Amino acid sequence: MTSTTGAVEPVGAQRLLVIGTGSVTAAHLPFWASWLKMGHPGTEVRYVLTGAATRFVTRDALVAIGGCDVLTDRWPDEPEPRARHVDLAQWPDAVVVLPATLNYLARLALGLGDSPSLLALQCTRAAIALAPALPPGGVESAAYAEHTAKLRGRRNVTVVPPHPGRSTTSGKREAWAPASFPDVLAAADRLRAHLQAPAVSGPTGPERQEHAPA
Repeated sequence: MTSTTGAVEPVGAQRLLVIGTGSVTAAHLPFWASWLKMGHPGTEVRYVLTGAATRFVTRDALVAIGGCDVLTDRWPDEPEPRARHVDLAQWPDAVVVLPATLNYLARLALGLGDSPSLLALQCTRAAIALAPALPPGGVESAAYAEHTAKLRGRRNVTVVPPHPGRSTTSGKREAWAPASFPDVLAAADRLRAHLQAPAVSGPTGPERQEHAPA
């Protein structure tokens, strides 16, 4: 896990939604929850964990360390006075999906809304930064290329490329780990500022130019 924690930069987003999906790197989320709480006390944060993410990190850990709301990405069993997906879409001004599995990226790119977080991201106007976490061969796969190309075409989405990481299965540096949380948060903040600027440079904006995998 790489980090730029030594130089904490201010976050422009006042309401940050963090979504964790089913990669083993979701186990690092409590560390970043502590980093956010200590380094950015003025930023209100909420977390959503997919069912697969809870294999690697617990809601209890994030609630205790982050001191904030942590939801499971499923429709509630009991009626709620407010629609969960609407709240998740309208509440944040920036969204970070870290880690973002290939499955989650594909569902988002295809326009699916079969969970509260996916439906929220299909409808939100907030800046969304996606941090893929992929198995060996994932970056070279046709599916990854196709889905990330579609996602980069969305005005409010940026994809922050993964970097080589060690596979927990083979022990070799052939997997793809997500970019560090500070880097992904910075990308989300740049896109948020671009979306809020009174004049934009083009239909897709400058952020897209940074994120083609090497």
